[in-house]
Amino acid sequence: MALPLTWGVTRAEARRPYAADHLVDGTMLSMTRGITVEASQEVTWRWLCQIAVAPYSYDWIDNRGHRSPRTLTPGADHLVLGQRMAVVFELVAFDAPHHWTALTTERGRRLFGPVAMTYAAEPCGESTRIVCRLAVAQDGPVNWVRSRALAWGDLVMMRKQLRTLKKLAEAG
Repeated sequence: MALPLTWGVTRAEARRPYAADHLVDGTMLSMTRGITVEASQEVTWRWLCQIAVAPYSYDWIDNRGHRSPRTLTPGADHLVLGQRMAVVFELVAFDAPHHWTALTTERGRRLFGPVAMTYAAEPCGESTRIVCRLAVAQDGPVNWVRSRALAWGDLVMMRKQLRTLKKLAEAG
């Protein structure tokens, strides 16, 4: 397991299938990120659903300088298929409070190519593991280059996002 394809995950987490893996046609590049949160699955799940509200990464890049909310948005955990997640993704499946999966919108495909992502909140004793899988198309030279650039960019952005969500979930 090596950067930029994995960060913060066990071998088992990196190797197992996620819903995102089955949504990208052709050859794909898988990226898996994870973090342990000292909070219940229910609290962690609510923070994962906040990704529909704001990116929780480097807001000056992802959110036009607006700070992602530091309190839970009422109703954000009531997911609806087709809703936007993380600005350029559309929700295609979810199983509350376990995981949600989204695909790039038309705008997202223009920027990043075909990408699917699954965020999971997995109980781990009294803690919860957030595990995120990105499945990125890499067929053809353009998608191959995009997938490699996205791997490094996503590593930086998602690392910040997961650490922010962890901090907020643990704060109560």
